[in-house]
Amino acid sequence: MMLAAVEHHEPPARRLVDDDLAASFLPARMRWLVAGLRPALLRRWFISAMDRSGTGLWANLTCRKRFIADRLDEAADDVDAVVILGAGLDTLGYRLARRTRIPVFEVDQAVNVARKAATVRRALGAPPLSVRLVALDFERDDLLTTLVEHGYRTAFRTFFVCEGVTQYLTEAAVRRTLEGLRAAAPGSRLVFTYVRRDFIDGTNSYGAPRLSRMVRSKRLWHFGLQPEEVADFLAGYGWRLIEQVGPEQLSQRYVEPAGRDLATSDLEWSAYAEKL
Repeated sequence: MMLAAVEHHEPPARRLVDDDLAASFLPARMRWLVAGLRPALLRRWFISAMDRSGTGLWANLTCRKRFIADRLDEAADDVDAVVILGAGLDTLGYRLARRTRIPVFEVDQAVNVARKAATVRRALGAPPLSVRLVALDFERDDLLTTLVEHGYRTAFRTFFVCEGVTQYLTEAAVRRTLEGLRAAAPGSRLVFTYVRRDFIDGTNSYGAPRLSRMVRSKRLWHFGLQPEEVADFLAGYGWRLIEQVGPEQLSQRYVEPAGRDLATSDLEWSAYAEKL
């Protein structure tokens, strides 16, 4: 969310993602940092410094949000609800609430849900009636049961978002989550990001050796996929892969049209699928 907030300092035509709420959802110290990066030269330095920890990560982390927002805009007339898994401080549901009353379910750990509720009260005064916060432990709780308890209906054609989450879960939790989505109505959509498995196991650093060493030493990330596996992996749970985007697609769709000289990374991809 900090990256999205910094991007908002760019002229509209140069933004990789357009999120006018991002800064207001950040903690105070991060809001101060974002405000300090308003001058273009400081912003360029900061983006370059961030990319030294992993070449292309700035573009990937911002463009994946743009990709998700674009897919949701395309599907908006065909879905009855939005479910954001691992919502954190993401603002997607609140920007969506400005133009539609379809229900949005933000799912995360209880501590993050409490933090989000406090953040929304501070930034917006009161949450939109269409947005519901749902506390859940992906490793232990049943997703569908928990959603239903908060007003979700399996008849809803739903747009599911799972951004920057799968790598933090065990394979069992990822599979349990997809198993829980078997009951999703046909025509539902799913967009999610994943990290390449060979990055997590240390086989390939993809230009981010420091990040690779950190996530392996601290055992931060657990689950990964390879692009050629995604279609079959999703098919096993009743989903049809529509498209995947990696570094080339992100660069062609978003970075180059914005006139930005930024690399993209191959270590994380985004996938978009439809429920059969």
